Amino acid sequence: MNHIDLFDSTALKVSQLVTERYSTSFTLGIKTLHKKFRDPVFAIYGFVRYADEIVDTFHDHNKKALLERFRKDTYDAIDEKLSFNPILHSFQSVVNQYKIENELIDAFLRSMEMDIIQNEYNESGYQEYIYGSAEVVGLMCLRVFCEGDDEQFRSLKAPARRLGAAFQKVNFLRDIKSDFKDRGRTYFPGVDFNNFSQISKAQIESDIQQDFDAAYEGIKRLPKGARLGVYLAYVYYLTLFSKIKRLPVARIMTERIRIPDSKKIILLFQTYLKHSLNSF
Repeated sequence: MNHIDLFDSTALKVSQLVTERYSTSFTLGIKTLHKKFRDPVFAIYGFVRYADEIVDTFHDHNKKALLERFRKDTYDAIDEKLSFNPILHSFQSVVNQYKIENELIDAFLRSMEMDIIQNEYNESGYQEYIYGSAEVVGLMCLRVFCEGDDEQFRSLKAPARRLGAAFQKVNFLRDIKSDFKDRGRTYFPGVDFNNFSQISKAQIESDIQQDFDAAYEGIKRLPKGARLGVYLAYVYYLTLFSKIKRLPVARIMTERIRIPDSKKIILLFQTYLKHSLNSF
């Protein structure tokens, strides 16, 4: 292995490590993808995870300045095809190889900026935020899965967006305690979380279910090497969503709902069996 290959592979290992440390669910999902897709998706996740850290973690720093620097460093890395930040180096490699559009990156970074400057959203802001924070991440991964097949990408674009939206909205419900009580954020438009009712919760859940249903139709049409990993992520989130639906408002307002790791392993085996039998 020459030194350039060593540099590239080391950068990718950092992105993988970030994913493993921050999300067991996504790590398991990525590891069930075909081998050729794993490193690119690790690189995408590492990028979005670090951008999100700027917003949610470094409270004693100027977050807007940090995000602007991160934005500049990201585009410098893409233009120069090199960065000594291993997360950005692995990300730029994927962007350039799979021709991921700047529009997707712009929308994502814009949503991170919105988290810094906004605490509540109207309907248009809510849709913009979900697109930028979640849907475009699915579209970046879809660019990888389609491997340059633009027609396939276009046919799967809508359900990929719906899957990202479903995941993000479930996150909003799961994280009400930290978002609303700790950070003062309200994502769902027109919902008063000081008086959050079972009716409002049910309305939100109905919208999320429609996203899941539309996304499922797209998952069945994904390239074979991507289908199991994406379906596993879908199953994890659908299981979490089902658990949230069964709980009263008071519980999700005071507790971050989780799926135990032991349950995730069971879901992994069940999902693998369904995939092997081609029964989903």
